[in-house]
Amino acid sequence: MPEKYTEDNIRSLEWREHIRMRPGMYIGKLGDGASQDDGIYVLIKEIIDNAIDEFVMGNGRIIDVSIEDKMVMIRDYGRGIPLGKVLDCVSKINTGAKYDSKVFKKAVGLNGVGSKAVNALSSYFKTQSVRDGETKIVEFSQGKLLKEHTETSTDEKDGTIVTFEPDSEVFGNYHFINEYVEKLLWNYVFLNRGLTIKYNGEKFYAKNGLQDLLERNINGNGPTLYPIVHIEEGDLEFAFTHSTKQYGEEYYSFVNGQHTTQGGTHQAAFKEAIVKTIREFFAKDFDTSDIRQSILAAISLKVSEPIFESQTKTKLGSQHMEPGGQTVRNYIHDIVKRNLDNYLHINPEISEELYRKILQSQRERKELDGIKKLARESVKKASLHNKKLRDCKVHYNTNHELRLDSTIFITEGDSASGSITKSRDVKTQAVFSLKGKPLNCYGLSKKIVYQNEEFNLLQAALNIDEDLENLRYNNIVIATDADVDGMHIRLLLLTFFLQFYPDLVKAGHIYILQTPLFRVRDKKTTDYCYSDEEKNTALSKLSGKPEITRFKGLGEISPNEFKHFIGSSIRLDPVLLQRETSLKEIMSFYMGKNTPERQTFIIDNLRVEDDLIEEARVA
Repeated sequence: MPEKYTEDNIRSLEWREHIRMRPGMYIGKLGDGASQDDGIYVLIKEIIDNAIDEFVMGNGRIIDVSIEDKMVMIRDYGRGIPLGKVLDCVSKINTGAKYDSKVFKKAVGLNGVGSKAVNALSSYFKTQSVRDGETKIVEFSQGKLLKEHTETSTDEKDGTIVTFEPDSEVFGNYHFINEYVEKLLWNYVFLNRGLTIKYNGEKFYAKNGLQDLLERNINGNGPTLYPIVHIEEGDLEFAFTHSTKQYGEEYYSFVNGQHTTQGGTHQAAFKEAIVKTIREFFAKDFDTSDIRQSILAAISLKVSEPIFESQTKTKLGSQHMEPGGQTVRNYIHDIVKRNLDNYLHINPEISEELYRKILQSQRERKELDGIKKLARESVKKASLHNKKLRDCKVHYNTNHELRLDSTIFITEGDSASGSITKSRDVKTQAVFSLKGKPLNCYGLSKKIVYQNEEFNLLQAALNIDEDLENLRYNNIVIATDADVDGMHIRLLLLTFFLQFYPDLVKAGHIYILQTPLFRVRDKKTTDYCYSDEEKNTALSKLSGKPEITRFKGLGEISPNEFKHFIGSSIRLDPVLLQRETSLKEIMSFYMGKNTPERQTFIIDNLRVEDDLIEEARVA
């Protein structure tokens, strides 16, 4: 019998209940902090966005940020929330000043939800407003009011101080990765000239806007073909150059200070404008890919009342600069064409360098065309006759919010892939099985990607042949055994991505799967341990005689056990590139032909664990 549908089925949720029940609607995916788009970083961004809006309106040039353990504090020196409305502004949906476009003409947050989402998803949340010598404090837990303090006098400077701790009931055993926080803060200062952010004692300040952004991110791409072109006009700022070493394209796009990681109408218009202007300048109908090959670019646009495709604001949907006004496309085309055309005429030596670069890309593309055709035929044939890729369903969905959790595990051998395949969530998790060890592709041309069967099939599975924006999975997870062979395969795969697709690494798509090293159990309790420290802690809790199992390969872990390690409690180590990291130097050292030098390094850094023999005996 179908369940009856009556008035009793109708329920009205309080604002905090709705946010906690459907957090993805407000902050995207949850995650434990391993990914830079995990919800705990969105919480930080939502509060800083409010401070940035104050700065943009000319109020306060410094923002203080601190993170101690899991407690976050963000303090601006703007006007402060009107004291009589502090409670409402952080606990009533659709309440705020940003609906008045005269006050916040080109603000990031326009729907009055951000601070309320942070409040509802925090185990502790406190807002203090300081205004004209008076202060007001309100405190919450999970969106429930703990205490509304009375207004008092103060000597503090005007502004708003928000302190919060993300709720472990929502985010699990999360942790903040410092590199992600710093990247977020750097983007704020690149886009807001004159702003200083102080974070845990470190000062973030940029003098030259997007030019500084490119210079900071250009390291590791090799030398550039020409100096960075940096243009500012009206509500548009852009900077770009071409790398002499990198494959593909790399873009950093922003709207009203918001990092639009999924691009949108402004990024599409910029890419079109670059191609159109260069074609007209040289009077040549160059292929789009030949012009944009190896480009490094940043674009920042200010739009009145922007329309984003989700609450997390990762993709601009606005077609017009303001309601009823000029289109985003025409606005960007006009500015890019005029300024870039002038630049190329004024700098003929750079024009010649660019022309030679385009011709080189053209030659390489034509050389690859025949190989690509054969490679695609090979992919079709392989898809019919083997199961290297066990796909998932969610990447077919056009809603980016639903695709944030899509994951592909790259495994070694049939036993490991079999365990993961039987344990995975078929909706969001795919599995790609490697056959043997991949080729060391360091120093090889991209031709090898199509000629090597494993690389060709992997590239096809990821759908990154033509454009990285077509990437089918948000998370690419390398899942190899915790032994020498597994580590070697991991290095070879990282070499593949860094050699041909470094943008995937820089964008935070590549991870290493952590799997437990030990299983510690007695008749009542079973613990899975990822380190010696966790193993010792587990042993100390047991009262009976323990059984210790040392896992050496993924294939040794049963599917029933494996589902615990790739589910909600999955542990991922993100592959991060430090700013000072030179891809050329690090790849040359680890994957080049300097074997004696590496042997010396290994001997000097070898760690011998005293209890390895004892562990083996007990296991």
